[in-house]
Amino acid sequence: MAEGNRIREKKIVAPRGIIYDRKAVPLVLNIPRFKVKNGQTEEIYTGELPVSTISGEIVSYGVTREYPYKGILAHLVGYIGEINQDQLALLNDKLLPSRQYKPGDFIGKDGVEESFESTLRGIDGKELIEVDAMGRQLRVLGKVIPKPGKNIYLSLDLDLQKKAAELMREKKGAVVVSKSDTGEILALYSSPSYDPNDFITGNDVGKLFSDPDMPLFNRVITGTYPPGSTYKIITALAGLGTGVIMPDTKYEDVGVITVGPFKFPNWYFIQYGKKDGMVDVVTALKRSNDIFFYKVGEGLGIDKLASWSRKLGMGKALGLDISGEAKGLVPDENWKKKNRGEGWYLGDTYHLAIGQGDLLATPLQVNFWTNVVASDGYLCKPTVLNLEPRTKNQEQLNLEPRIKNLEPKCVDLGLKKEDIDLVKKGMIQACSPASSEEGVGGTGWPLFNFKIENVKWKIDNVDFLQTAEATISGKPIVEVKTACKTGTAEYGDPKGKTHAWFTDFAPAENPQLTVTVLYEGGGEGSSDAGPIAKEILKTWFEK
Repeated sequence: MAEGNRIREKKIVAPRGIIYDRKAVPLVLNIPRFKVKNGQTEEIYTGELPVSTISGEIVSYGVTREYPYKGILAHLVGYIGEINQDQLALLNDKLLPSRQYKPGDFIGKDGVEESFESTLRGIDGKELIEVDAMGRQLRVLGKVIPKPGKNIYLSLDLDLQKKAAELMREKKGAVVVSKSDTGEILALYSSPSYDPNDFITGNDVGKLFSDPDMPLFNRVITGTYPPGSTYKIITALAGLGTGVIMPDTKYEDVGVITVGPFKFPNWYFIQYGKKDGMVDVVTALKRSNDIFFYKVGEGLGIDKLASWSRKLGMGKALGLDISGEAKGLVPDENWKKKNRGEGWYLGDTYHLAIGQGDLLATPLQVNFWTNVVASDGYLCKPTVLNLEPRTKNQEQLNLEPRIKNLEPKCVDLGLKKEDIDLVKKGMIQACSPASSEEGVGGTGWPLFNFKIENVKWKIDNVDFLQTAEATISGKPIVEVKTACKTGTAEYGDPKGKTHAWFTDFAPAENPQLTVTVLYEGGGEGSSDAGPIAKEILKTWFEK
């Protein structure tokens, strides 16, 4: 017994791998963590140890996380916390003895910290210490050096993320930006947010769980909302893909369709008492004409409309590599009978065709069905990992994430190019002003004649309209052609508030990024969500 008491083992906590953005900017820091015993009480100190103010004994030391960007990255990066008994039992059963957790260990609790726990987590070391009868250290008998966790390099663009957080301040909603051709996430911001450092320092986190604004709720991937007119992208592709409509199919905008005692109006008629005349699919997307899409939905029927919705990523998780992704809801006849005890009516199809009724989508899903048009028919699996080859600078920083098979995972949906081109044309016109022979422009007015200042671009670049306006700085002003769709979604608010949606990609002919904005209860997609999307595009293209 005496011999056993003579030797003590002290754990040396291994530092977790660092999480970087796509440009090698560290998004988390590892800082010292000390446990100090003073009599019968113990206190935790992080960061630089204030030796002059401590009178107790340092009983353990290690490293912990600091999140320098606080709420800007909370829902994406996540945080770490002490492992609980349920996690111990669940995880240790599947791990080798050398990798098993012990009480008091810290583990990723959300976002990247949780999903890539096995990569980020290192292997703890230990010291064997000889002590005297009073427990005082005499000498170190042996030492096992800890192995740090592996670093991870994300697809995130920190500048875009910061801009999204700035634009969504004091608002509820979500912003998601992805690379149009690969599904890499460039920005993922949910508002309101929280400071993940509170979970490290032990600040009062109870208030986060009781806050009615739900700051812990990741609205980008877990929030489900009626998508409003952004869904008309799917209705248009379904109508063209099944032959229900042809490129030259036109329906007359009659202002209001009446079915028995029910009326189904067009927004333009309700707000201004005006009609769009004879409308084809391009004009319908440009003007977000409800009458046209009511008729397309009627021609498709609920079974085809629901099938195409699922084909384009609705009603299921897309497979993002952080947890919490909701499936949303694609209602159909069977769903309504089971959940409402009612049959399916034509009016239900009308509502669904314009993105209303019981239909629910996440902002991530809206972004990725927009990507289907941007990528000419591919539905990619979203990822927060950077898929680009490493540069020499990144290799020197040891940013290789040690995760194999990093390449886009995209599925060709088998859509006809001519159908996609028509939808794209309609979305381009939605972000364009009226021509000389037209009386009205598209609904995405914040992006009419969208211009940015960037000296690096050639004026004759095929991706951009040939515009060279002189400025005081001498830099050219270039117009970026954008494709977009607005959405204003009712959600049963007693005061008549609506969710504002805006989804777009740019440049329209050779897309680099897709931006989707949801402003909860914000009003109109064009007026309230559109300016946010514009500023995000500006941030990207001016760089």
